[in-house]
Amino acid sequence: MVPAGAEQLVAHGHTLLIEKGAGLGSGFDDAAFEGVGAKIVDDVDALWAEAEMIVKVKEPIAVEYPRIKPDHVLFTYFHFAASETLTKALLESGAVSIAYETVQLPNGELPLLTPMSEVAGRMAVQEGAKYLERTYGGRGILLGGVPGVPSAEVVVLGGGVVGTQAAKMAAGLGARVTILDVSLPRLRYLDDVMPANVVTAYSNRHNVLDMIQHADLLVGAVLLPGAKAPHLVLEEDLKLMRDGAVIVDVAVDQGGCVETVRPTTHEDPTFVVEGVIHYCVANMPGAVPRTSTLALTNATIPYALKLADNGWKEACRADRPLALGVNMVDNKVTCEGVAEAFGLDYTPIERIL
Repeated sequence: MVPAGAEQLVAHGHTLLIEKGAGLGSGFDDAAFEGVGAKIVDDVDALWAEAEMIVKVKEPIAVEYPRIKPDHVLFTYFHFAASETLTKALLESGAVSIAYETVQLPNGELPLLTPMSEVAGRMAVQEGAKYLERTYGGRGILLGGVPGVPSAEVVVLGGGVVGTQAAKMAAGLGARVTILDVSLPRLRYLDDVMPANVVTAYSNRHNVLDMIQHADLLVGAVLLPGAKAPHLVLEEDLKLMRDGAVIVDVAVDQGGCVETVRPTTHEDPTFVVEGVIHYCVANMPGAVPRTSTLALTNATIPYALKLADNGWKEACRADRPLALGVNMVDNKVTCEGVAEAFGLDYTPIERIL
């Protein structure tokens, strides 16, 4: 929530509480929020106790579970399918959990996931290029090569927002890029709009195994909205990859599309399996918080205003894409992908609305 977003909520007559120092990491001090009418709260427990709707970037962490009340509306990224602990904690709380990542337009677009996917897709290549350097244990390859020396081979699993942005960045740096996807219409579109150093391939087991043998950088960009990502690359497949190759699995938030991935942090971002460097930071956009916060606020504020102005039920009745964002309410799971991930009962949101 940047000051411009805070200003809009205050203008609509809402009381906006900001945790002291919440914006500092993104370059927004408390005075900027106070200047547009927000109230700075020193005690985070008091903030949770007083607030009706909580707007966050990432899912609640363990220390926050006891603060969540049944009458809270939480509006944030949840990625429930990647964490049974989180799922059970929020389910038991009885709160309304509205997930940015499952708000979905009729054309399939995920408007609140898109800005962070754009950031993460571009960062995947930026980070991959860095870890290909010998300093970090990589193959010692410059992504774009130089005249007389071949450029790197970049393989992108998934042609959605993340995959498209990764391919654009890699292509712009001069790499040879292959995008794999299961949607032929998407592959046709990408084939039309991408530069000549990007080619497309249909995603199946045979092609995946063929491509990863030549990959210097492999970007995991597969997404099934609300559900766990499928493992397209198994642990045994890593033996086919080159020593010092790099995997950046952006799908780690949803369990990863490479079997060997596990969430890492910006402080300790990589590990090695079968000689392949794995970069699996679960919150990649957090490395560029100024850009990420501005981009996310632009997308979330219209929905936050609907929720605050009308209450979550009326807002969701009037806005089908927003209703699809409701993952849990009243101790019920209302997202089919989350229910399937952990064998829980599924209640369609329409039944509650």
